[in-house]
Amino acid sequence: MLILHVLQGPDRGRKFELPETEPQLIGRSTEALPISDSTVSRRHAELTPDHGAWFLRDLDSANGTYINGHRITERTRLKPGDQIRCGSTLFTFARKPVDPKSSMVDLVDAEAFDLTVEGLIENAPSTDSGGGGEGRDLNEESMVLASPDPSKAARDHLRVIYDLTALTGSIIDREPLLERVVDLIFSEFNPDRGFILLQDSAESRPEPIVVRYKVRPKNLDEGRIPVSRTIVQHVLRQNQGILSTNAMNDRRFRSGDSVKDYGIRSAICVPIRTGDRTFGVIHIDSSLANFTFTDSQLELLNAIGQHTGLALRSAEQVSRQVQTERLAAMGQTVASLSHSIKNILQGLRGGADAVELALKRGNLKLANDGWPILARNLDRIYTMTLNMLAYSKHRDLEIDLTSLHALIEEVVELLHSATKKKGVGVILDLADDMPPLPLDIGAMHQALMNVLTNAIDAAPERKGMISIRTEFDAGRNGARITITDNGPGVPAEWRERIFDAFSTRKGQRGTGLGLAVTRKIVQEHGGTIRLLDDHDGASFQIELPSDRAPTDPGDTRLPKPADNDDLALLFEEDEPDEN
Repeated sequence: MLILHVLQGPDRGRKFELPETEPQLIGRSTEALPISDSTVSRRHAELTPDHGAWFLRDLDSANGTYINGHRITERTRLKPGDQIRCGSTLFTFARKPVDPKSSMVDLVDAEAFDLTVEGLIENAPSTDSGGGGEGRDLNEESMVLASPDPSKAARDHLRVIYDLTALTGSIIDREPLLERVVDLIFSEFNPDRGFILLQDSAESRPEPIVVRYKVRPKNLDEGRIPVSRTIVQHVLRQNQGILSTNAMNDRRFRSGDSVKDYGIRSAICVPIRTGDRTFGVIHIDSSLANFTFTDSQLELLNAIGQHTGLALRSAEQVSRQVQTERLAAMGQTVASLSHSIKNILQGLRGGADAVELALKRGNLKLANDGWPILARNLDRIYTMTLNMLAYSKHRDLEIDLTSLHALIEEVVELLHSATKKKGVGVILDLADDMPPLPLDIGAMHQALMNVLTNAIDAAPERKGMISIRTEFDAGRNGARITITDNGPGVPAEWRERIFDAFSTRKGQRGTGLGLAVTRKIVQEHGGTIRLLDDHDGASFQIELPSDRAPTDPGDTRLPKPADNDDLALLFEEDEPDEN
């Protein structure tokens, strides 16, 4: 014989035997299954036998009829182990035990769940225990819904933890991280409200960092987050997650006006913690009259809180490491620049002393000897200042279709005096089919000047030779510039850091910014620069795209998409997600 066992509600503990052939009414005015629960309608639901099976139908009740947490809208077949909720009363549909001496209910096909009141009380974690457990209320008005499919719940939990691990491992900034965590919580738990509170220390007041509503309230007070202070403080002090299945009648929530104002029926609050550090809490709640969060969801949200705590601790460590590296980089930068400026000032001092002495003696020849020293060091400090600005400050490129060969010839002409003085020859091998390229003239001029100046410095005096060769690859829509000198080349131990800032082999004559700035400029044009391996001297190859629109402003690091409607449409759809 089948029975209905009342687990929750005013009639808790009662058992109703179901005859094999007669329909039964559940309600407050029925004789067969009389219920004293005021939230149950007079004629709430009907149980009907049909060829050995039982079916349940809601009779347009005020609060609805639920099977295993799902509201039914049509005649539904029952199986032993199902849970039926009418108003605040929770039944178990089960078989009467074969052994008449047994007081337990035989839950056939119920996945071995112990759904008796005694089992729930004995197996529920204590609300008085400390340190990371989960607490739940078991007062008469609480409603408990177990998962009908534990294997599916386990798979869902594993998927959520996997997704959480992926997002917490890819985001190191606190606010974006917590926003994504709340996104995940809303997609999995579907609460009406959810928020994350963080505190700087155990004595400080928790502050709201992320606040989310499923539907924005009409009279929302932006400066007030309605939450039970008692619950939050309990979770923070005990490091214990709390589940309330009926917050309106839960003694832990009764004093909170927010519970009444928002009509909160079910809530979960868990700590965000890792090790001995508690960062804050995650709180979600629902105001649905016939809905309750479950123990399984409490466990899952506890796991999310622990993963979030790990992610926040990692974010703090990364932030401290970045700050330490930033200070170290600043120190290295200041030391390198100070050393370079000191060398230049020494040169300026020497040239100025020579000119000053010549002026005192009225010796024009001595002044002519001292002035080149001044001029050379003025050029050095001017070049260093331009490279510092280019390296440290981002600016939008001003793209125009430009003759690359005219730009190269201009740079060679400006360096003519330096090559003539050192006795270095320059050979130009420029491609006849080179089209105009989309370039920022000023930026590319500076990049070419840096590479050619390095080549002149590296080339041997009176025997030096520099070649500048250009090629155009129509198939790849790109131009190639190769600048080669016959100097000593770059030692193997320097090749990996040749483009690093403040990395120089010139001693007092260099700042280590020239090639770093050149690489930055080339990359901003969507190109590449590399040091070739198959030359006795040093050979640098620059590749630049030729298919960028001349009016392309702003960030020009990526090549223009191919002229394909499908590809362009895909980029348009993906663009909002990237922001």
